[in-house]
Amino acid sequence: MTVPAAGDGLAPWLRRWALTPDGPAFETKFGSRLAPVLTAAGERAMLKVAAHPEEVAGGALMAWWGGLGAASVLAREDYAILLERLEGPRSLAALARQGADDEATRILCEAAAGLHAPRTAPPPPTLVPLDVWFRALWPAEAAHGGAFSTAAAVARELLDEPSDPVVLHGDLHHDNVLDGGARGWLAIDPKGLLGERAFEFANLFRNPDAGLALAPGRLGRQAGIVAKAAGVERPRLLRWVLAYAGLGAAWSLQTGHEVDARAGLDIARAAEAELAS
Repeated sequence: MTVPAAGDGLAPWLRRWALTPDGPAFETKFGSRLAPVLTAAGERAMLKVAAHPEEVAGGALMAWWGGLGAASVLAREDYAILLERLEGPRSLAALARQGADDEATRILCEAAAGLHAPRTAPPPPTLVPLDVWFRALWPAEAAHGGAFSTAAAVARELLDEPSDPVVLHGDLHHDNVLDGGARGWLAIDPKGLLGERAFEFANLFRNPDAGLALAPGRLGRQAGIVAKAAGVERPRLLRWVLAYAGLGAAWSLQTGHEVDARAGLDIARAAEAELAS
């Protein structure tokens, strides 16, 4: 997959698409460059020049969604993409932290429904099968056992019995669904996976932060809300929450974020306890 060469930046795309900077540029954790811009017609947009194959693949998926449930793609070429700018004042993370956690969860489920709706065109070939992602969990199981082993066992069962496969955002959470004003709540920054629909909602249980995620009774309450709003089986959803929390903890250990790993395992244990109850 094509990614920009060292030193490539925004300027070539500003010229190519006749864009005018409309604010300071910034970088993602992958080193991709983003900048608010104005098009030649005066439309407010966001230019992104990807620096990682995963973000290039995410751009292909954004284009495939066609603006249904996600920000619209105004232009895309190679590793650059021009998106509609989502500037509504509301924030799902703020809603959740300010006492409207249940409302934020329902909004995320509604956004997911738009993303999962059938399209006529075939999906992009860059989608990653869900079982490929879970390969990161097996070494953690072998090295640490305990909650990692529980999560790995549940993950294997789920992956061996696939159900309701769809194109997945793969990183659906409070900061990746933005206020699009009259267009409603719209997703950005997908990973682009292919797998069971219920998996899409597992990440909601780890967000918007560990403090809220681990609040007493929160996981069980949110499981009921998601099951009803998204039309998924509550026990199977909880199993995905357990499995994905273990995977997230494995990733955190790989990157040296031990505090995040402990929080992930706590969520896995809470999901296991909810299943047992």
